[in-house]
Amino acid sequence: MKRLLCILSLLLLLIPNVTYATVSNQPIHWGFKKGANEQPAEAGAQLDQLIEKYGAFYKSNPDSKTLYLTFDNGYEQGYTPQVLDVLKKEKVPATFFVTGHYLNSASDLVKRMVKEGHIIGNHSWHHPDMTTISDEKIRDELETVRVKTKELTGQKKMKYLRPPRGIFSERTMQIAKEAGYTHVFWSLAFVDWNINQQKGWQYSYDNIMKQVHPGCVLLLHTVSKDNAEALEKVIQDLKKKGYKFKSLDDFPKRK
Repeated sequence: MKRLLCILSLLLLLIPNVTYATVSNQPIHWGFKKGANEQPAEAGAQLDQLIEKYGAFYKSNPDSKTLYLTFDNGYEQGYTPQVLDVLKKEKVPATFFVTGHYLNSASDLVKRMVKEGHIIGNHSWHHPDMTTISDEKIRDELETVRVKTKELTGQKKMKYLRPPRGIFSERTMQIAKEAGYTHVFWSLAFVDWNINQQKGWQYSYDNIMKQVHPGCVLLLHTVSKDNAEALEKVIQDLKKKGYKFKSLDDFPKRK
């Protein structure tokens, strides 16, 4: 009996995710059918069900011309000040999902984001594929970002999470939810993050205008020169189309 207990103890040490043994850790790469002609993007029934189960979201009411602007910030390329200037001028709120590297290397910009009314979201400290790390490590990745953000900005609560690399599982969603986080996916994106393949402001503008739809959650990257140069016209032209930009804090509450 003693030997059996020892073996079981060893197995528990070797399987760090045993707490969630009944929950799938099959990696899921976020993806969807892009929106077009102002019709919503679609992730499909299976993902929709998983998202609803964990209170996550990637789009809002298709009958409301509301948009939610989000950025992923892993490192700084020099264009974020321009982006912030545009947001301030146009009175548009945004959420910036940051990593540990960004918090350490661009602390003044993070402080400015919060000072100007934007939200800082969690993008993990090291940007790992969280399906490959232990429960404890996931919690540590999230908590370190939360603590550092509060230290820098005074932001009292961090409640939004964007999974690094767009990779997640039901297990990682459950752990994050228990830590107080809501997964925020997106319904508009394109290859804007490759700093060696910038194509001019029109490329960014066209991709956004082609995919945008009522209730859209936009994902952009501030490392993109194209985005920085297109953003003001994008916002102004979407406002002319009757769209309103709102904060994630104004996102309709899930039942």
